[in-house]
Amino acid sequence: MDPQGQLKKRIRRRPRSEWGVLIPDHHQGYIDWKTYQMNRERIERNIRPGPHNPGAVREGMALLQGLATCGRCGRRLHVYYQGRNGTPGYYCGNSQIVNGRGERCLQVGGLRIDKAVARAFLEAMTPAGTEAALQAEQQCQAEYQATIHQWRRQVERAEYEAQRAERRCRSVEPENRLVARTLEAQWEERLSELARAQAELARQEQQRPEPLTDEQREHLRTLGRDLQRVWESPTTTDRDRKELLNLLLEEVNIRLEKSDTQSTAHLIVRWRGGAVSELNVDLRVCRQPAIRTDEQTLDLLRRLACHYDDAIIAGILNRQGRRTARGQRFTANHVGNLRRYRKIARYEHSATNQEGDSVTVQKAAEVLGLAPSTMHRWLMDGFIAGEQLTPGAPWRIRVNDDLRSRFVETAPADFVTMQEATRILGVSRQTVLQRVKLRQLEAVHILCGRRKGLRIKAIDAQPTLFTQSALTEV
Repeated sequence: MDPQGQLKKRIRRRPRSEWGVLIPDHHQGYIDWKTYQMNRERIERNIRPGPHNPGAVREGMALLQGLATCGRCGRRLHVYYQGRNGTPGYYCGNSQIVNGRGERCLQVGGLRIDKAVARAFLEAMTPAGTEAALQAEQQCQAEYQATIHQWRRQVERAEYEAQRAERRCRSVEPENRLVARTLEAQWEERLSELARAQAELARQEQQRPEPLTDEQREHLRTLGRDLQRVWESPTTTDRDRKELLNLLLEEVNIRLEKSDTQSTAHLIVRWRGGAVSELNVDLRVCRQPAIRTDEQTLDLLRRLACHYDDAIIAGILNRQGRRTARGQRFTANHVGNLRRYRKIARYEHSATNQEGDSVTVQKAAEVLGLAPSTMHRWLMDGFIAGEQLTPGAPWRIRVNDDLRSRFVETAPADFVTMQEATRILGVSRQTVLQRVKLRQLEAVHILCGRRKGLRIKAIDAQPTLFTQSALTEV
């Protein structure tokens, strides 16, 4: 084994508590002792995150990553993202560890909780905003002075090395040409380093920041007071916001309190230094709207189911422009499933129709021995009365003695044809039919003979221009 390996083998690393000598700030370094300690703690926290250690800050939107804890079991909450926009949320995996059911001890969306914690953070930081703005100006000047001081020290060192190389070169005997050449090369190299250091110092001095004017200083103070704008600025990343929260927050404990009407998140915010704050955040209860058919369609279905089967009902609903709960056209299966789900009785076809029952146009035409087209025409003319449960539903005719009495084989003595009725009454055919529809005139239909059709009972009640009484008086 080489000597260097043997030396490494003899070195043993001891914890700082066992060190024999420790002299902080013995000499000036690149960073001070306090900054060094903070960097070491941060590195240890990031590379070995523990159960109460937030770990390294990530780039996600969840601001309480590593800070949120479960209000039931105290474990650190994990972060999840869902949806197209990557909405953050927090969950506890305690139930996965205990019973393995895949249920989570706690799961909650993070948008409202993050906003509430950020608002509390900004309220706590507002009094210190102006002071931080003034310190930022002083720190900017101090950093520049430290940079210039560092480059000046570098120039001084380069000058010393160049002078030293010059003295060594001049002290050599001229007969030792080989040594003289080597020393001359070293002298030239030190002179080049000195020139580069002086050029860099001159460049740094030219980049000296100009002192802030009163207007710029007032603007800086305004930004310090308005931390809300800085927090919401597009240039402030989520990582920057998390860094700021980790500087002041130690833990945010989340406990959910749910009821039938609302859901609330109770937050216990523990600040670095021992202060504790409590917040209540109202959470929006996301309930999927129930997919159900509107009540008007259900009421219509209950009335139609007493008279028609599912296929006819589906046609009626479609003609009225109604749709299912999912926006589809009705079919017989849709109507049947909806009827069974709502426990609506199915229409039963009766074998025989008793007198006075309400039947379809086809059935009424069969009972009366007529064509269905004739029945439809008389429905429109008003000769017979019909029923329609809803617009678009089939017409139904009540077959009773009054309807049968209107269909005879021979016309009674007082009934005349439609043409004679219009002449006697002195009105048009449509007026005669309207009066028949309003039951102001009686009408029958002749089933046999050469002159089949309607017969109207028209009584000439209009007096003539010259009545018999008037002539007698004259």
